[in-house]
Amino acid sequence: MSIEVDRPTTTEPRYARFSRRLRGILLDWIIASSVMAGALMVAASTRNDDVSRVVGFLVVAALLLYEPVLVSVTGGTLGHYFTNLRVVDDRGGNVSFLKAFARMIIKGLLGWYSFVILAATRRNQAIHDLMTRSTVQIRDPAKALPGQYVTEHVEPADKNMPSAWRRAVVIVAYLLLSYALGLVIAVTTMSRSCIRNESFCSAADTIINVGVSLALIFLTALVIGLGWRGTLFGARKG
Repeated sequence: MSIEVDRPTTTEPRYARFSRRLRGILLDWIIASSVMAGALMVAASTRNDDVSRVVGFLVVAALLLYEPVLVSVTGGTLGHYFTNLRVVDDRGGNVSFLKAFARMIIKGLLGWYSFVILAATRRNQAIHDLMTRSTVQIRDPAKALPGQYVTEHVEPADKNMPSAWRRAVVIVAYLLLSYALGLVIAVTTMSRSCIRNESFCSAADTIINVGVSLALIFLTALVIGLGWRGTLFGARKG
């Protein structure tokens, strides 16, 4: 017995939620890791420096070109394809190779912090999306479930909403306090040897470091999303 899921019939673009994009990123990471592991096995089995150099060069080139080529030609990587996503230029269609390459570089430099502004944007865009004027949308709406996407969020004019400057200042203040708290927690819980030199970090130190880092990324996204919607103390609407 199958259960039918009602799907909206709206023709509006469907912008991918972070959870959906995360699945695509993880799939691409698995693919890249498999390629590197295979290359290492080939290099180790040949025991030839020249062959190892060629294999290494080809792998690096493939990993660098993987995302920009597939995104510009097909609209997405394999991770995008298997999660029913595609990258769309604001002018329509696929982004150019240069835009796709710029997206990859910006995302690589910022890491997870590129995604902290999703909730504060109208089309669920990350920083690398905004900077390249692109969005990540559902590839085939017929295969998508409602929880996998959002439609464009347009805020109605609200006299009670604090100004953009006030919201921005309050968000920055909350972020500074959050990072100061994170620093205090890290300094007071991690060993002094680890703080002085990461080479001397124990497993417990590493867990604390990773935990604090992930908590700060989550908190950053939460503060930006709530602050921009006027729900933080100091810049609340109404």
